[in-house]
Amino acid sequence: MDRMVVDEPAQSAWSRVDTSVPHSARVWNYWLGGKDNFPADRELGDRVYEVYPDIVRVARAQREFLVRTVTFLAGEMGIRQFLDIGTGLPTADNTHEVAQRIAPDSRIVYVDNDPLVLVHARALLTSASGGATAYVDADVRDPDRILADAAELLDFSEPVALVMFGIVGNVADNAEASGIVKRLIDAVRPGSYLALNDGTHGEDVDKAIEITQADGHPYNLRTPEQVASFFDGLELVEPGVVSTPLWRPAAGAEPTPLHIFGGVGRKP
Repeated sequence: MDRMVVDEPAQSAWSRVDTSVPHSARVWNYWLGGKDNFPADRELGDRVYEVYPDIVRVARAQREFLVRTVTFLAGEMGIRQFLDIGTGLPTADNTHEVAQRIAPDSRIVYVDNDPLVLVHARALLTSASGGATAYVDADVRDPDRILADAAELLDFSEPVALVMFGIVGNVADNAEASGIVKRLIDAVRPGSYLALNDGTHGEDVDKAIEITQADGHPYNLRTPEQVASFFDGLELVEPGVVSTPLWRPAAGAEPTPLHIFGGVGRKP
């Protein structure tokens, strides 16, 4: 079963896409080696890369972290429901693809408010037989609406994995961001999980943020301690909140820390 929860058809969403100015989701897609980007996105992406060449490694490390965490949750922990907030543009190894390779009956709801993501949403709705996917067009700052729409597909009486990668940095105030995460955690039952990561400060990354802010794309970096605070009240899965390449790397890998921290926590 495939379902879509949206406020407007993809054709209408496309009318809101301005390819003449860069957009964060498309720039991120460019760093990942994707094709859903335009000259303006590539120009900004190149300017950021000049001052912070590790940004490409960060983008790939976040995607690899997604694969490892979803594999862990669906495989070792038996989670069958995922609420992925801040989806971004579809690429290889999306949440539903990873989860449903392990458990075809997994149910996934994606959330984003980028009109271009909405245009491409149907690529996120190709579900394995027996499973289900949905897309919710909503802002992270509206957790009540996210939960209400997600409940059309997910059963909140059963455990849910909240996936929040690179999204809380869009909320400037740390207390507000923490409140949003807490509201979402409060809504899921014990035995649910939070998988979250976000960018942290560093000389080069701070310069990169100055460039994106000047281009109208502010992002709010946090300290590793602030990232860890999003897991308050949860039982952290080993090795805790760390630079994401260091979170359960593949056997034989020799990961290098980057300015992106995250972890996985279980609601007791």
